[in-house]
Amino acid sequence: MDGEKLEYKGEEALKELERLTSNADEVQEEILKKILEQNGDTEYLNKYIGDSSKKIVSQFKKNVPVITYNDIRPYIVRIASGENSSLITGQPITELLCSSGTSEGEPKLMPSIAGDLDRRTFVYNLIMPLINQYVLGLDEGKAMYLYFVKAETSTPCGLPVRTVLTSYYRSRHFQNRPHDIFNDFTSPNATILCYDSDQSMYCQLLAGLLHRREVLRLGAVFASALLRAISFLEHHWRDFCRDIRAGKLGSAIDDRECRYAMSGVLDGPYPDLADEIEQICGETASWKGIICRLWPNAKFIEAVVTGSMSQYVPALRYYSDEKLPLICTMYASSECYFGVNLRPLCDHREVSFTLLPNMGYFEFIPLGENGTFSVEFEEEEEDDEIRVAPSRLVDLVNVKLGCYYELVVTTFSGLNRYRIGDVLQVTGFHNKAPSFRFICRRNVVLSIDNDKTNEEDLHRSITVATKNLLEPRHTLLLEYTSSADTSSVPGHYVIYWEINDMLHPEAPRLNAQVLKECCIAVEEGLDYVYRRCRTNDKSVGPLEIRVVKRGTFEKLMDLFITQGGASINQYKTPRCVKSKAALNLLNGNVTGCYFSPRDPAWSA
Repeated sequence: MDGEKLEYKGEEALKELERLTSNADEVQEEILKKILEQNGDTEYLNKYIGDSSKKIVSQFKKNVPVITYNDIRPYIVRIASGENSSLITGQPITELLCSSGTSEGEPKLMPSIAGDLDRRTFVYNLIMPLINQYVLGLDEGKAMYLYFVKAETSTPCGLPVRTVLTSYYRSRHFQNRPHDIFNDFTSPNATILCYDSDQSMYCQLLAGLLHRREVLRLGAVFASALLRAISFLEHHWRDFCRDIRAGKLGSAIDDRECRYAMSGVLDGPYPDLADEIEQICGETASWKGIICRLWPNAKFIEAVVTGSMSQYVPALRYYSDEKLPLICTMYASSECYFGVNLRPLCDHREVSFTLLPNMGYFEFIPLGENGTFSVEFEEEEEDDEIRVAPSRLVDLVNVKLGCYYELVVTTFSGLNRYRIGDVLQVTGFHNKAPSFRFICRRNVVLSIDNDKTNEEDLHRSITVATKNLLEPRHTLLLEYTSSADTSSVPGHYVIYWEINDMLHPEAPRLNAQVLKECCIAVEEGLDYVYRRCRTNDKSVGPLEIRVVKRGTFEKLMDLFITQGGASINQYKTPRCVKSKAALNLLNGNVTGCYFSPRDPAWSA
């Protein structure tokens, strides 16, 4: 597939989707053959396959090990220092893509070749044909999507180092895309490509407000970025009204390309529009439904709302007055783009992604079935990680309904049997291609003793606690993260909460007793082992909730973006924080600490 143009659009894209999924087994075998034909003579694969002319596929499946980033990192470091791409791939590496670095610490650098942009574009071209099957009239207006780039760096040998989304937005595939009536964006390209995130946000929101009655859909890559935009709007709506009324940008926007691009959008004074926005945003008693009031013709919100991003669903529903469907369209990472959601209007709790068999070669580590799964927990600092035998891997078409797996991928760009770290559950099949629900990241856990709390368990317990105790009191949990505090014996879980208890002007403020009840409610929702450690073994202390000032998690985002190389697009709040700088920031903004008042229920 590498080197071929994957330029399918509209009905043609849907027909190609059907062909690929109907022949998923054959497509997967062909993809693996092409990857090995291209990369079989590389230094890395030569160690395991030898003579690539003899039974190359069978040798790959038998001999090539399952790896993590620590295994491939020495090769990437060598390439970054100037050695040839042939260490791992038969095609020139054109750039290194940096992961956000917020899930497991230090950002990873992933190799990328020219053909990868074609594969990413193929996935993007599927999105609107899929949505158009369910939502009509999207060709009659504009899309207000807030996209951001991150300033790039380079390796000692001159290879660009950038995020995967920065790579795409800066590519000819995006910048030179032909006009598409289904993808008529409100944001000029220059505002998306501006490295100053505040100026980019200002200009993109301003453009969206200028076209407020033409906007039919809006969103961002992650739900967190869209909520940050609403917070930005809350702080700057008066500035937007001033510029719209004057017909020109204020002096705070000094990026030349942004100013030039916006001159074609803000092309005259619009006092009536400024009055409309001022009236809507000036209703300070409540911003409930603000999205629908500002963009009254919007049909849906598009953003990632699965996994840890589901935390933001209540806030998005609040700001849209529960009138707009939340659409989650695709599953992708810096390593590879994986699949799409074939039922875009489904509830966020039912989102599944059908893996596209032409994106890479996919295999799976079985983790469990019958509604339970077991994850191997590894210490990040150790080199002797638990190894997975190649014989344990399951092919794409042979996964079983309801079972849990960890995704393993082989790519054209030189990743061979690379563990993505995502835990997935099979929810069904489209033709021969399986669909998966994202469960959690493998290594995002809290642990004090024998307890091992994964991201899903933590999120589920917090969701139940907030639904039962905060929401009835008109209080919204805006954001959370956690840490394992072992400074005292026994150690205990610390949950950092940023809340908004001002949603209703007559609602009583939260008191200490309610927050203590939240602590025990979270504990009651955690698993058997945690509750045993708390109640019987006494090896884990009472859970603590630390409430932080409003805006703290925006500062945390800024910290990780500055230190880790992520962009606003790419940033995901880490659900378990280990960084000293991040913990210092959080603890420096705490307004109150509350402990669980009793042991959680447990029986032998």
